Amino acid sequence: MAYLNENQQRMTRLAGEISKVIKGKSEAVQLILTALLAQGHVLIEDVPGVGKTTLAMALGKATGLEFRRAQFTPDVMASDITGFTMFNREENRFEYRAGLVMTNILLADEINRTSPKTQSALLEAMEEKRVTVDGVVHRLPEPFIVIATQNSQGCVGTFPLPEAQLDRFMIKLSLGYPSVEEETGILMDRLGSNPVNDVEPVMTMEQLQSCIEDVKNVQFAESLCRYVAELSAATRTHGGVEMGVSPRASLAIMQAARAFAYLSGRDYVVPEDIVRLLIPVFSHRIVLRQEMKLRRMEVSSVLQDAVSSVTPPVKRSL
Repeated sequence: MAYLNENQQRMTRLAGEISKVIKGKSEAVQLILTALLAQGHVLIEDVPGVGKTTLAMALGKATGLEFRRAQFTPDVMASDITGFTMFNREENRFEYRAGLVMTNILLADEINRTSPKTQSALLEAMEEKRVTVDGVVHRLPEPFIVIATQNSQGCVGTFPLPEAQLDRFMIKLSLGYPSVEEETGILMDRLGSNPVNDVEPVMTMEQLQSCIEDVKNVQFAESLCRYVAELSAATRTHGGVEMGVSPRASLAIMQAARAFAYLSGRDYVVPEDIVRLLIPVFSHRIVLRQEMKLRRMEVSSVLQDAVSSVTPPVKRSL
């Protein structure tokens, strides 16, 4: 693969630059870079104050991409996100005024605090990378990724994301609380300036696009396609599941696995990549039956059952 090693080194430097700000969260950094390379969207759900917004801001600065932040509140309108048309009296014509979505990285901060109408304004942008305003289609810049955050606690004044919206997110992740050592490092870093201010771009847009093109050439065997299809089918037939994953989820894990393999230094996917990504890619798309929720069944146990019931293809020999 042309320039594979050089581009992978750039991605390693990118991960290192982001990790200067997000201490001890290498797994979360790898997942968000996986989504970036696979051109998917990310939902970060966790308690307040653990670094959800900081992670998104660090990614924007380290990649050098255009970055915009939308602070979602109940009074944010759909037109604030997609843009709107207005009449220009001087030129005697209507013209489009771009919304926040016209960027490379859109941080949808606390997305569940805005109305369902405003949430749905992102659906077309996330799926088709365009917006339609007054019947006119406007293409979004390339690359384009939505990083949405929401708090897992405190549901007062929030609007839970519907299944159709959740299905648009390739990956859902959480950061969790830092260890004592990690939190000590965070406190020491903040004795001076905010470390986010010191994040430097480590690649150009052209170099990032080259990495994205490399990922498209990562090998994904036909046997792995069947493996993914069987895992998806297992979530749909599980006795505790009301709604399993969609074919969109199968496509998402295939794309994510190729990016994950690329970040791991390979130009081919192995079954372990798929298993590793099952929870980040599948968990937020599965709806449990009400009686299973009452029994406090976890979605992770459904995915464990799926892995146990499906025989993986033989791992490629090195």
